Amino acid sequence: MNDSDPLIDTNGNRLYLTPNEREAFIEAAKRSPSRDVRTFATILYITGCRISEALALTPGRIDFNAEVIVFETLKKRKRGVYRAVPVPSEVLDTLDMVHGLKGAQKAKKTTILNKPLWPWSRKTAYTRIKELMDHAGISDGPHKTPKGLRHGYGVNAITKKVPLNMLKKWMGHSKLETTEMYLNAIGEEQKIIASQMWS
Repeated sequence: MNDSDPLIDTNGNRLYLTPNEREAFIEAAKRSPSRDVRTFATILYITGCRISEALALTPGRIDFNAEVIVFETLKKRKRGVYRAVPVPSEVLDTLDMVHGLKGAQKAKKTTILNKPLWPWSRKTAYTRIKELMDHAGISDGPHKTPKGLRHGYGVNAITKKVPLNMLKKWMGHSKLETTEMYLNAIGEEQKIIASQMWS
């Protein structure tokens, strides 16, 4: 049986962004001169999606009425598994302004509806996020990655008392045990969770 903390690597380093690092990241994103970089970073930050899932987003997967973004869960072994993740209306408005989503949806042309919002390679997307983390002043380490941003989303959700079953759905985990790793948050996050017992 493995008793190691899944949010700590084999060298004892944290694998997720702290709340302060997440805040610094999104502030750096807001200052980016590229509107595409700003929207891409915002989607990773606000939904906790995988970088490949964000790159697969198309105008047809943005639901303005329900205020959700529909991701295909690409980590699963089979294709065609989707999940809806709620997002603030202002994020949808920004996506529409930058990417012309409502116009694309009105056109109802398959070629437009299925065109990726960010026509980047995975390597380009990874580089853009790492650049923002540099601008944000995030220290080097295994947490300074898009996956560290995703893990930070999970930890943040736990500290905000999001139910595990809901977080499991939003993050596209196939098993609840995977989501439960965010209960192993350390530092300030653990203090916040622990404080619930003391109040």
